[in-house]
Order: sequence, then C-alpha cells, then structure tokens
Amino acid sequence: MPSFDTKLDPNLESVDNAVNVASKEIGTRFDFKGTSAAVEFNKKEKEVTLFGDADFQIEQVRDVLYGKLTKQKVDIRFLDLGKIEKIGGDKVKQVIKVKAGIESDLAKKIVKLIKDSKLKVTASIQGDVVRVQGNKLDDLQAAIALMRKDLTEAPLTFDNFRD
Repeated sequence: MPSFDTKLDPNLESVDNAVNVASKEIGTRFDFKGTSAAVEFNKKEKEVTLFGDADFQIEQVRDVLYGKLTKQKVDIRFLDLGKIEKIGGDKVKQVIKVKAGIESDLAKKIVKLIKDSKLKVTASIQGDVVRVQGNKLDDLQAAIALMRKDLTEAPLTFDNFRD
C-alpha cells in the first residue's frame, strides 16, 4: 500500500553552522564590542541560547542569527522562542528551542485535517511522525498539497514515499 511520512526535521548541521557564523559576526561588530552579546548552540538539547546586556540587544543578536539561518536555508518556523530572563546583574538571556518531530497537538491536527478532507487516505500517528497511507498515489499527492496549503505554522517535510 503506498504511503509517506510527515515530520518536522530541521538540519541541525546548518543550524550549528549558522550559529557559528553569527557568533563570529557578533564578536567583530562594533556595536557589540565590550558587551556580553553572544550566541551558543547546544546540539544535544537542540537549544540556541542568546546572551546580551538588555532586551534590545537580545533582539539585535536574534536578528543576526535569523539572517544567518536564512542564508543556511533553515526555516525560522523551526524555532520556538522562550522568554527573555535575567541571569544576574544587568545581563539577560533567551533560550530558543529547535523543534524536531511533530508534537501531539500538531499530529492530531494533521489527522483531523486529512479525515475532514474526504480523501481516500488514512493518517496514523507513529511517535513523532504521521504516516499517511492510501490506495492511489494521486490521493497521497493531494494529501501533501492539502497539508502544504492548510498547515503553514510548521515547515513539514514529506519523506519515505513508498509505492
């Protein structure tokens, strides 16, 4: 039976490269000299941490990071911004989670969307992946088109396409 998997799959190598390039730029920019402005990536936890002296500076660091992520072709919708928190003195930090794998709420939304579409396909949640199965390839392609059109809040990827 033809099927495909729907998932959220960021390229962590590209995220790491973008963070490294952003860190180098922050270290050389005149407006960040003598400040605690920095950006770090924890690959194991899939978190990017921004440091700065004030909320305004965190926003500037985030803008630099977004520019570098865009150049690395990483969709910014993978990022889940945390709150800006004080870390002592007048220093602040912000933790940004990199989303990987479909969360249960989004998975349920995908399954409901496919059921409501009246396409002759079935969707099932398998861990952090949603598998869509159908008898015809045209129905599967219609399901992909439907998800791309209606689910714009997440950069879904479709792979493991089997005939």
